[in-house]
Amino acid sequence: MTNAMAHSRARRNPADGRAPVRRAAGAVGVIFLVIGVLGFIPGITSNYGDLHWAGHQSRAMLLGVFQVSVLHNVVHLIFGVAGLTMARTVSGARTFLVGGGAIYLVLWLYGLAIDLGSAANFAPVNGAGNWLHLLLGLAMITLGLATTRAPTGR
Repeated sequence: MTNAMAHSRARRNPADGRAPVRRAAGAVGVIFLVIGVLGFIPGITSNYGDLHWAGHQSRAMLLGVFQVSVLHNVVHLIFGVAGLTMARTVSGARTFLVGGGAIYLVLWLYGLAIDLGSAANFAPVNGAGNWLHLLLGLAMITLGLATTRAPTGR
């Protein structure tokens, strides 16, 4: 689909003139930036002294639930910047949401397939992170598709 075709199919918000898919991608990008920053804040990230560059040895837990590392946090920051950058166009926003959602579904499957206590868990993830990846993937794909549908003829 060309940029012009995607642009013509996206509904616009009369308040700000931006297509909903652009607003959705921007919001998701901001959420990823916030999560990336929070992963570096002691107190919000428990066991902060055990934060490692990468690998399952990192015992730092974002919100006391999600295992994180420096690499994990940096990936969230990069993903957030990508979301904000790609939200500048309708086609970019849709690509970010649908493509990024697909990446998160692959991460979910990867997390299910590996031994979480092995070197293959380089990001790292835990059980809670795996299920969050599933929900994020489904939500992002749904947002990407639902916010670029052609308007109904009401």
